[in-house]
Amino acid sequence: MTSSSTGEPLPPIAPPLADSAHQQVARGVLNGMAAGALWGLIFLIPLLLQGFNAWQLSAARYLVYGVVALGFLLPRRTHVLARVGRAEWLALLGLSLLGNIVYYVFLVLAVQWAGSAPSALIIGLIPVVVTLVGSRQHGAIGLSALLAPLALCMTGVAAVALHSLGEAGTANADTSLAERAAGLLCAAGALLCWSAYSIWNRRWLTRRPDISPWDWSLLTGVATGALALLLAIPAFGGAWLGLADDAGTAHSAAHSSAEWLRFWLITGTLAILASVVGNSFWNRASRQLPLTMIGQMIVFETVFALIYGFIYAGRWPDLLEWLATLSLVGGVLWCAHVHQRAGSHAH
Repeated sequence: MTSSSTGEPLPPIAPPLADSAHQQVARGVLNGMAAGALWGLIFLIPLLLQGFNAWQLSAARYLVYGVVALGFLLPRRTHVLARVGRAEWLALLGLSLLGNIVYYVFLVLAVQWAGSAPSALIIGLIPVVVTLVGSRQHGAIGLSALLAPLALCMTGVAAVALHSLGEAGTANADTSLAERAAGLLCAAGALLCWSAYSIWNRRWLTRRPDISPWDWSLLTGVATGALALLLAIPAFGGAWLGLADDAGTAHSAAHSSAEWLRFWLITGTLAILASVVGNSFWNRASRQLPLTMIGQMIVFETVFALIYGFIYAGRWPDLLEWLATLSLVGGVLWCAHVHQRAGSHAH
């Protein structure tokens, strides 16, 4: 196209940057929601398979995850493995142990002893913990700007603890006060594990930009599957030898073939939906959202975990549970708003 007066070519029409950026953020949030909806299922599985212990649930889930990840990786193994050395494999094993195996064992114990809702709410503090760690880095938002939203989050955690320790309604009917307290400690352990994993994993992704997030996720799956092979020995040894499981609440040998089939179908479906498909949605969100927003998207996992838990229990949240939920979700979203506002001022 040329100008009619000068005959010189007209400059191309600039794309609507604001609309494009807005659409990208919207897509990123939708992908984050999809990942949260799938990840929220992990809080429901221990309730569906209460006759199986945490080690069996973790081993089965990650064995399937490892097999599926290996299947995706094999066609591109030459290209991907050429970029991975001893240091990367050691990091992948450490990340898999911390962020998958140990984290999920803690989570299953937390759900079985303290209940789905308290566990989901405590683990929902992951964005806050990561924000606190990030606040110590150069150029990060000062801690003083985050005190109010963090206080709101802690109000939610206090309400969770009071509700779980004061009533058995959020946990299994036969759990004692000591077991519910242990469940809350396990939820805190899961929170610390995944927070440390997310920080460590991000550092490695930054350190190796030549490895795509998808390939890094597949490599993590392979490493996790290898660790799950070792975990399978104590996890299923009781079933193979006819011994009682570690929890002492059920005899693994007593499970029928139909129960084992249901066990593998549910854990296998979880591995594909949460670990493979969910991680894919998360990787897309990671590319579409700014760093100040992506960490806050984990709150969707908490929201969907609560929804699934209450649907499973067939009830509405009570007053204290509403207070805990609104306080935690509100605090996390407030943290996100503070980050977004600081980012807009920086630009």
